[in-house]
Amino acid sequence: MNAPVNFDDLEVGYDVPALPGMDEADIQTPCLVLDLDALERNITKMGDFAKSMGVRHRVHGKMHKSVDVALLQERLGGSCGVCCQKVSEAEVFARGGLKDVLVSNQVRDLAKIDRLARLPKLGARTICCVDDVANVADLSAAAVKHGTEIECIVEIDCGAGRCGVTTTPAVVEIAQAIDAAEGLKFSGIQAYQGAMQHLDSYDDRKEKLDIAIAMVADAVAGLKAVGLDCDIVGGGGTGSYYFEGNSGVYNELQCGSYAFMDADYGRILDKEGNRIDQGEWENALFILTSVMSHAKADKAIVDAGLKAQSVDSGLPTVFGRDDAVEYLKCSDEHGVVADPDGVLKVNDKLKLVPGHCDPTCNVHDWYVGVRGGKVETLWPVSARGKAY
Repeated sequence: MNAPVNFDDLEVGYDVPALPGMDEADIQTPCLVLDLDALERNITKMGDFAKSMGVRHRVHGKMHKSVDVALLQERLGGSCGVCCQKVSEAEVFARGGLKDVLVSNQVRDLAKIDRLARLPKLGARTICCVDDVANVADLSAAAVKHGTEIECIVEIDCGAGRCGVTTTPAVVEIAQAIDAAEGLKFSGIQAYQGAMQHLDSYDDRKEKLDIAIAMVADAVAGLKAVGLDCDIVGGGGTGSYYFEGNSGVYNELQCGSYAFMDADYGRILDKEGNRIDQGEWENALFILTSVMSHAKADKAIVDAGLKAQSVDSGLPTVFGRDDAVEYLKCSDEHGVVADPDGVLKVNDKLKLVPGHCDPTCNVHDWYVGVRGGKVETLWPVSARGKAY
């Protein structure tokens, strides 16, 4: 199980950015801060949505890489399990007490397959994706070797252009090979349309999902025709969960970023044309940063640069301000913030909404959980760097 953190020997500013009980104003920067109230509301809301649509929600661990957050999602949101992208991530979550773990990716390296086959011994239901019939024999051999069972779901490329097969006959062929293999169990379909998640327009996203849903429905029918039922028909993201959830085809969602929100997801529009971070979801994750220099009258330099965040999906936005303060650019250790009115001073703190939460979280060791202006908890980024 996930052991509680012992803070007795941890030093603020060296080991950790804060300790429980500290004032929010005294948190050391740059670091990741979680608004616990907003986080809990997001988690509860998604859980209620999934329940109302009659589907399960399997949370995506690659977003936060945190056992503590995943357990909170299980407790408050009723999640059925966790998605991981790598075997090393899956090991962290299984050791942390998650009992239903899906590696929503292919596992092909023999050493990784061997580790995957040992996961059930930690008490976790273990599932992975397959998109090549040649993978089946290796998975089977490892499961037999360790006396365990690996559940397998066939991945469909329904528009993302990455992994997955594209025809129902290919799905059926792989599924039948899994069903016949010792130590394996066929459990369904993985069909995540990742390429459309960040399209601004609700209607554009729906058009892409209509195509995906039709592909998945055909595959489910093809499997049923040969006597194979799908326990899992999984997919769905923060930009599309309502389409999959109401499709009558999908029965399991895999949303991740909804819990934290980032600037890239936040800008996409809901059915009424509103940004999804202005009603549908709340910003719960921030990079807390401090002004370290104001030698230039119109610019403040902050301590959150490239090493504190990922900018692959754009620069962060400054949260909660209605003035002209704007994050302009960054280098390794510095962020340049426009301050044309000179409202900032040295040691002022800003909350930044990261452009892309997933890789940003992966460069930090801790989440500082804040409620009511006080540090309530620290959670380790449990699977940080687990990319193999």
